[in-house]
Amino acid sequence: MRKILLLLALLLPGYGLFAQQTYVFKEGLISGPCHQYGRTALFTDQLAWALCNGELKTPVKGATSFPDEKGAQQQWQDITANAEGSFAGRVINNGYLYVSYNAPKAQTAILNVAGHQMVYVNGTPHAGDMYRYGWMYIPVQLHQGNNEFYIRTGRSFGRQGIKARLLFPEKPVYISIADSTMPFVVAGNNNSDMWGAVVVVNTSAQALKSMQIQATVNGKTVTTAIPEVAALSTRKVGFKFDASGAANEGYNCTLVLNNQKNTIDSKTFALTAVTNKDHYSNTFVSDIDGSVQYYAVTPQSNPDGKAPAFFLSVHGAEVQAINQASAYRYKDWGVLVAPTNRRPRGFNWEDWGRLDALEVLNIGINSFHPDPERIYLTGHSMGGHGTWYLGATYAGKWAAIAPCSGYPTLMGYGSADGLIPDSPRNSTEQVLLRASNPSNTFKLATNYKAGGVYILHGDSDKVVSVDYARQMKKILADFQKDYSYYEYPGGEHWYGDTCVDWGPLFQYFKWHTIPADTSVNEIDFTTANPAISATHHWVRILQQQHALEYSRIQLSRNKSRDAITGTTSNIETLAIDLKDVPVGNTLSITLDSKAAVTYTRKAGDSLLYLHNGAQWTAGAAPTATDKGPARNGTFKEAFNHRMVFVYSTAGQPAENEWSLNKARYDAETWYYRGNGAVDIVADKDFDAAKYPDRGIIIYGNASTNKAWKQLLQGAPVQVTRGKVTVGKQEYAGEGLAAYFMWPRADSKTASVAVIAGTGLAGMRAADANQYFAGGSGFPDYMIFNVDLLKGNTAAVKTAGFYNNEWQLDEKEMIRN
Repeated sequence: MRKILLLLALLLPGYGLFAQQTYVFKEGLISGPCHQYGRTALFTDQLAWALCNGELKTPVKGATSFPDEKGAQQQWQDITANAEGSFAGRVINNGYLYVSYNAPKAQTAILNVAGHQMVYVNGTPHAGDMYRYGWMYIPVQLHQGNNEFYIRTGRSFGRQGIKARLLFPEKPVYISIADSTMPFVVAGNNNSDMWGAVVVVNTSAQALKSMQIQATVNGKTVTTAIPEVAALSTRKVGFKFDASGAANEGYNCTLVLNNQKNTIDSKTFALTAVTNKDHYSNTFVSDIDGSVQYYAVTPQSNPDGKAPAFFLSVHGAEVQAINQASAYRYKDWGVLVAPTNRRPRGFNWEDWGRLDALEVLNIGINSFHPDPERIYLTGHSMGGHGTWYLGATYAGKWAAIAPCSGYPTLMGYGSADGLIPDSPRNSTEQVLLRASNPSNTFKLATNYKAGGVYILHGDSDKVVSVDYARQMKKILADFQKDYSYYEYPGGEHWYGDTCVDWGPLFQYFKWHTIPADTSVNEIDFTTANPAISATHHWVRILQQQHALEYSRIQLSRNKSRDAITGTTSNIETLAIDLKDVPVGNTLSITLDSKAAVTYTRKAGDSLLYLHNGAQWTAGAAPTATDKGPARNGTFKEAFNHRMVFVYSTAGQPAENEWSLNKARYDAETWYYRGNGAVDIVADKDFDAAKYPDRGIIIYGNASTNKAWKQLLQGAPVQVTRGKVTVGKQEYAGEGLAAYFMWPRADSKTASVAVIAGTGLAGMRAADANQYFAGGSGFPDYMIFNVDLLKGNTAAVKTAGFYNNEWQLDEKEMIRN
């Protein structure tokens, strides 16, 4: 055997790199607290500041580290892993854990850390595993000699601890099924065209191209070409399979990864099979990023051929969608569907969690063809928050909502990513926090008037206090005529399936239907962003006067007189649906005590567009490329529409290295938080025409990224080596960073997001990616320097929102 191994080592270059072995980190140094990240564009990180400025020195015991929140100097301390292999204790909260590995030669390895926010590996950022799932396997390049790992810790991590190890796998490329996304095989359903997803790990220095997965179930093989997997990265890839027909001994799926010539790896695993009367999971390809996601179903019992009611149930933190659905008994009058929020923690049902809920809602409606008047929303814990949030955001979509054991906003209950600040401390925070306004259900609360509200909460809940339910009851009492409230005696946070599958709650649902638009004559609707929510029955808020401030419309309609009266706030353009106005009739609209607008309906007219100026006037629809419901800005909006990450190759070697590493870091974070995957493309290979209507994320600046000219030539924000210009204002230096977005000129829906720096220091200052935290607010543009990392808000040089024509507006920005 030793001769065989020696022969392989001689014949196969790098064979020794992939010998199966594990190195567990047991000794390290710790210092902290020294950073603060959360749900805003502002953050503090003393170690990252030192790294940006080239001042980070290899720590030794007793050496000076970073000042704490009060300015007192701290030191590096010894720390040893406990018997379970965890670095634990209060000392690691909100700090950095330093460990090292002395590699005998340059080689690749798999870093597996559980319980951390992120890690710098020899100065390169990599994504964290803050929820301790344990399946973050990140390929890293080790150099010969000492390799340094700075592991960022967070709140409460001291109790749970952090585990860290290096793995040296047997194969440079392999399939991991530890984090697979698979549907159930449901007897009685069409199982011939199904989607699954597994992780492909690429520890090699070359991108994997022209690869495919062959999936075999019951002797039927389906081949799927998989997208490119970047060098030194992992990617969750989707594949199709055919599970039709009866299985003799259960359903097994065999996957073969090949390059169309040779087999690279294979895995076999069991599929879950159920009847069509059981709870089950199904999968779909998401329009957010093209990845495979799943939802769970509690099917209707004893369907009678009539259109069923439809219940959308949003789960709590750490709850899988299939477990959420399984908590409900089968209903003879409706079907229940549970989306995933992209992960059990995901995005708190905000941002991409909100989009996931809408995708699954639409899939459920198209699949089960429910009664359109009987659509309901409920959820527990974080899903209770999701119910409050989605219920307020999409007023009119639900006949009734039922938050269970939930908190209303991320301002009062922040979970792992912290709180959204409830008030700004200065003008800089004021404009930055505007981007979080869509999360504030208190400001949207009057939208609950559109349907019924049932509040259920245990009176002994120590996780999410019953005080949140009492707070919302008090708010509703001021205006809501239709709500019910029940505190379950002795109920803790989870008191069994009863705390979601509560009989009186569903009886309350039965009493409620969504009114037809023709029967709604009173409108009271608020939105903070028309691209999130614009429509309420027969009125649409299309454009705002001030982006991301609250826009409200209160209307009263007298159909017999063809008259509408009311008030508006922060609305530039709105539209009235004319389907209830007979052709030839003249509609009179009086808004804000201004002169009435009269309009005689013509055949073929469907919407009346009203523009706000000195007077309200009727006019044409806004230009499709202007801000509006299809695209309204904020930096985060571009991370959608099957986004593509484009890194630079035209800069200096260190600049290009940063660009690629940052793109991989964001891809890792997106995978972890959003169960997602993205294409990572070099600028020299990017052609906008090949990626129509897709969100594009640019890493670098106009001097380093060749794709800049294609997409950003007309943008009012320009970043080059050593300089940022915002309109006529110029900022100079190597330590400036920028987050900004710009609409794609060749698309009516997609945008470009830019993560840029004027030099290496500025680029590294842009490494933070808390924009993936649910509810975190980022305006259209934000320019800052490295001193932001030391907590200096004045380091934000400028930030703000474009106007509706995508132009800079002095009234919508701050300057420091």
